[in-house]
Amino acid sequence: MSLCILAAGKTVTLTVAAFTLSWTHSVEKTHWQEDWKVTPFGLQIVEARIKGSGAGMEPPEGSVLRDGWWVYKPGMAPQRSLVLAASGATGEGWTLCTVQGCRELGKAAGDTIVLEPCGPEDSSQPR
Repeated sequence: MSLCILAAGKTVTLTVAAFTLSWTHSVEKTHWQEDWKVTPFGLQIVEARIKGSGAGMEPPEGSVLRDGWWVYKPGMAPQRSLVLAASGATGEGWTLCTVQGCRELGKAAGDTIVLEPCGPEDSSQPR
């Protein structure tokens, strides 16, 4: 499978089966991480981690504290796409890591990035 990253009118294709998405909460400045798989049915979240808690960010029921992170398995169906929007309030964007390395996405306020499985010919699927 491949992951398509759509930003600023361009598409970048990564040939990966999984990725980790991380960011800092704009109000509480708490770090978040999510592990995702790229499947034919969409993007499937596998595990999520929160470094601490705060107003409106309490770890969900069933979370386990492991090495300073609240770890849990979200019960979400595969998502056709993920839309990421940067607030500009943290001084950083989203970090997307794969076996190929990491890249920062959406650092500037208002930047919108769409992540989705690529179509059969490495072009993004219609949204």
